[in-house]
Amino acid sequence: MSIEITTLPGGLRVVTDSIPSMDSVAIGVWAAVGTRHEDMIHNGVAHMVEHMMFKGTKTRTAAQIAEAIEDVGGNVNAYTSRDITAYHVHLLKDHTPLAMDILSDILQNTTMPEDEVERERDVILQEIGMSNDTPDDLVFDLYQETAYPDQALGAPILGRNDIIANMQRDTLQGYVNRCYTPKNLVLSAAGNITHDALVKMASERFNALPKDQEVTTAAAHYTGGQSRAEKDLEQSHIVLGFQGISRHDEDYYAAVALSTILGGGMSSRLFQEVREKRGLVYSVFSFHSSYADDGQFAVYAGTGPERLGELIPVVCDELKKIANDVVSDAELKRAKTQMKSGLLMARESMMTRAGQQAKHLIYFDKKLDVAELLHKIDAVTDDDILRLSQRIFATVPTVAALGPLQQLESYESLRARLRA
Repeated sequence: MSIEITTLPGGLRVVTDSIPSMDSVAIGVWAAVGTRHEDMIHNGVAHMVEHMMFKGTKTRTAAQIAEAIEDVGGNVNAYTSRDITAYHVHLLKDHTPLAMDILSDILQNTTMPEDEVERERDVILQEIGMSNDTPDDLVFDLYQETAYPDQALGAPILGRNDIIANMQRDTLQGYVNRCYTPKNLVLSAAGNITHDALVKMASERFNALPKDQEVTTAAAHYTGGQSRAEKDLEQSHIVLGFQGISRHDEDYYAAVALSTILGGGMSSRLFQEVREKRGLVYSVFSFHSSYADDGQFAVYAGTGPERLGELIPVVCDELKKIANDVVSDAELKRAKTQMKSGLLMARESMMTRAGQQAKHLIYFDKKLDVAELLHKIDAVTDDDILRLSQRIFATVPTVAALGPLQQLESYESLRARLRA
């Protein structure tokens, strides 16, 4: 196994994680742009562009794009996040040139026919409607918007109904021309492919990308606060969050360990106290999300409306406990083992490996070194977690609540509870 990186003359970076023993190849293009790179008046354009890339090129119809990959037993997909958009294919090694043909075609020759734009508007409006009908999706959108108000980082990835309904082809094409340029893209492959072969195919195919333009990223401004949305639901859904740390912070792996100990599995403190001992919830977990310049640490829980008044104090008590005393040796050892095992087991997927290398190159401008990451995980101490938890839980909280909320205490009361 070897990992190699080459930058083509035009600026496109090519990375391979070569594993000759595999029968397949996962290959894709990761763009260093997402929702936070949108203009607020065009919220949802990044996600809609992702959809439109599969709607036809100068030489292929939408059906032909899908059929070409599936005819050889492969699969093609894409996703949009707040700072990444990806297009990827997984197929048997003999069909790698086909994957490269499709990826280079959709990224350089998309036509975005007007009738397809109109049809896809309706598809995305249906997707938004489905998300709005899914409480544990909607509450996270409310949380993000409350944590980062009036900025692209807080806007929903799918976009807003009124903006999507009026999204024009020129806006979509303009976003592609501005953002899908060589220096913003990484071509990454993992599996049975050599680096030289991938570089050769990329050089032959990726020669018509838009010229590089400056893509600005507005700084993240975490604000905090509360958002309460009364809705007739069976459960009350709560996200309680705080300002976290960026992916470049030296405490990044301590943050992951903190989340693992607090709410990362069935042995975690929140799961044991809130669900197993008290039966207050079915689902409770914590998470830490990092960006280039900021981050967030949050807890999600869903409970019956009649138990909401009991749930919040218990969650707050667990946050205060972990910020007031070092975690046990057993907890820290378990968290590190979970983190390392999760990293290593995920790498059994070729698509995961290709994505890891692409994102690491985008985020850190270097290849991912698994041994280095394992060392950083092992280096986390109980004092690191204590210090970081005190740092995080001292920030302004963000509360997003959805459902019947009569028993939810006031934001001021919750803040006082956390300080007590």
